[in-house]
Amino acid sequence: MALSPTPAQRRVVEAADPGTGRLRGTEAQLAGLVKRGLAFRHPRPPHDHFLTPAGHRIREAGGEPEIPVASAAASQDVSPAPASREVFAARVGGEPSVAGAAGDARLREVRGAWQGLLELRRMTHPDGSTDRPCAWERSHLVRAAALALEADGHRPAGPDGDDGGDGDGGGYRVRATPQPEAVAVHEPDGAALRACAETLERAGWQVGEHTEPRSRARYLLASPRKV
Repeated sequence: MALSPTPAQRRVVEAADPGTGRLRGTEAQLAGLVKRGLAFRHPRPPHDHFLTPAGHRIREAGGEPEIPVASAAASQDVSPAPASREVFAARVGGEPSVAGAAGDARLREVRGAWQGLLELRRMTHPDGSTDRPCAWERSHLVRAAALALEADGHRPAGPDGDDGGDGDGGGYRVRATPQPEAVAVHEPDGAALRACAETLERAGWQVGEHTEPRSRARYLLASPRKV
């Protein structure tokens, strides 16, 4: 679960440049924000610090971190994390129903998170491009792919208990795979599955359609594009 920033760290976040997310603070404060996933150190000199999407959301809403800070393994767990573990996380499909999971407020949150992620791409890619995933996405594959899908209006699957967990109820499910830097996207409706592929391709992912050996169900295998 995400670590909440200290009052001093929160003041640094709130004082960030509204356009670029550039931060000013002591080394300890900046290092603490990086540890919490709210900031990143730019790889090029002068190695300034900038807000991550989670940091941008704190600055805008004055709330808790909205993109979970966890290890890559935890973020890519096959089982969806309970919604109560963080204030905001893109829906991977199959989560328990929670208040505020739909509607205009949710749409604004998702779109805000997506815009923050595009800014993170721009700031971390040497060429300033936003057309391919950044390092944060590569270490949070499931959440990153789910955010791209939800931000483009795709419907996540409902709680697993509603349809036995086999996906027949409709909606996408993003899950980790044994393959490095690859996630699987399941969607029982063929047209919706192809639409998911188009969304991920536009978001900078390489996508291929495959067939489950046993069930013969079609699914997507998606990896972040590097160039």
